Amino acid sequence: MLELKNISFSAKSEEENKEIIKDISLKFDNGFIAITGPNGGGKSTLAKIIAGIEKPDSGSIILNGEDITGLSVTERAKKGISFAFQQPVRFKGITVHDLVRLAAGRDISISEACDYLSRVGLCARDYINREVNASLSGGELKRIEIATVLARGTAVSIFDEPEAGIDLWSFSNLINVFERMRKASGGTIIIISHQERILNIADKVAVISAGKLAAYGEKKDILPELLGSSDIACKVLTDCMKGAKK
Repeated sequence: MLELKNISFSAKSEEENKEIIKDISLKFDNGFIAITGPNGGGKSTLAKIIAGIEKPDSGSIILNGEDITGLSVTERAKKGISFAFQQPVRFKGITVHDLVRLAAGRDISISEACDYLSRVGLCARDYINREVNASLSGGELKRIEIATVLARGTAVSIFDEPEAGIDLWSFSNLINVFERMRKASGGTIIIISHQERILNIADKVAVISAGKLAAYGEKKDILPELLGSSDIACKVLTDCMKGAKK
């Protein structure tokens, strides 16, 4: 189980400290949790805090009963937390096979690496020996990064807007990937998204707005509220519609 206790975070600059996350407490059980809300509300920042990319100003992060607040990104990865960026990192001088093998933490075969690539809609034979560099598009890099998360098979997998830069066919394929992950995984899958199709396959939905937890609960209870007339719902739905047009 992953638990956030009274997490706050401010972006510091010479002019001011802007409070991004405001005293958020959340418990993530095993299963599929979607985090949604208006753009700029703090969703991606919260995901980075869980992964250790950002450090909270206050509060604590508990993983399976252990306080991991002070641990680095690497230490958290070893504890079983994976993070897929909204904009994947580019690598030079390393092949796709090497990257998937490194993510898995063992010497997996080309056939096994190809299976992970196929799950995210890539024709494996066209990618397995290619270098992970500028020759790949943003969408291709996103799918390869998700394949590495699948290869790691960690207890907590975090995906920051996986639909960004993905074409419609690949998005439909990714929905199938996440549905299979939801059924097969014994851990926690956290996805930051505006997409209704992703929200619909979640077990629980959290709504983050203006840095605060606006709502959290079972999908069947939260999604109808998002279709209501509240200010938060209108902002969320506006962003969802914008995301659907990309």
